[in-house]
Amino acid sequence: MISEEQFLESWNRLKSAKLVADELGVTERAVHGRRRRQEEKHGKVLPVNDQRWVYRQHIFPNKVDLGIENGTVIVFSDAHFWPGIRSTAFKALLYAIETYSPKAVICNGDAFDGAAISRHPPMGWEKLPSVIQELNACKAMLSEVSETAKQARRNVKLIWTMGNHDARFAARLASNAPQYVQTPGFKLEDHFEDWNFCWSAWITEDLIVKHRYKGGVHATHNNTVGAGTSIVTGHLHSLKVTPYADYNGNRFGVDTGTLADPYGPQFSYSEHNPLNHRSGFAMLTLKNGRLLWPELFHFWNKDEIEFRGEVIKVGGY
Repeated sequence: MISEEQFLESWNRLKSAKLVADELGVTERAVHGRRRRQEEKHGKVLPVNDQRWVYRQHIFPNKVDLGIENGTVIVFSDAHFWPGIRSTAFKALLYAIETYSPKAVICNGDAFDGAAISRHPPMGWEKLPSVIQELNACKAMLSEVSETAKQARRNVKLIWTMGNHDARFAARLASNAPQYVQTPGFKLEDHFEDWNFCWSAWITEDLIVKHRYKGGVHATHNNTVGAGTSIVTGHLHSLKVTPYADYNGNRFGVDTGTLADPYGPQFSYSEHNPLNHRSGFAMLTLKNGRLLWPELFHFWNKDEIEFRGEVIKVGGY
């Protein structure tokens, strides 16, 4: 029988239902029930510091304000970098950065896939890359992006808006080894010093970039209607621009597609069904604080990209 004093000492020290349950040898459900009874008895809320949620709450800012009134911004997403694969869209990204010298490059989530730490089981006996193999692939690819961007523009801003796959890196550790909180290297952002992490990047007050908002085939339309401003998202891999007009003028919902091959090994779970996904990324141009019609770089053929009515060879990147 666990006394009230034992329970309170354990709770006040650990402040986590999971950790208290593990220490006292009971279920989390029992701990939650005991906690509620203690709060009702004493009229006082017990402190909570469940480390499973620390990652989401305290690691980096919710938003970053860029304040870019003129110039270009390149936004890519859903690279799901995989060891040994350099997609055509990735090569085109390097070409676009070198050619158009953007003021900011935004990685709009899911650069890291986290296949080996997914909550979904593997497909049969498929061999998945380890966390360190994926991490090294991300480091290699994003180092090329950052170096190309710095050479193109000395004061370029490098922003990473977190995606749900990126969150797997720390979420697995926070859920299963919360005692290691704040240990260097246990957060994804510890490994990418060039990149500033956030949940949303506000290029202007009227143009927001974040990994995801609404879902479904009409997401780009619903995103800009719901946000009340132009909004650039990834997550759905659809690569498209949806305009929306009202008495305030035009605004846009943009999906930045996927930097990966839609039928690459990262997406084996799709069982090679037809996917309404497109490989590419977006370039945003601002003039006096207003967004011009967003432009898309789109996969045309191996080592060739389609942009502004031309087919551009990018095999040398």
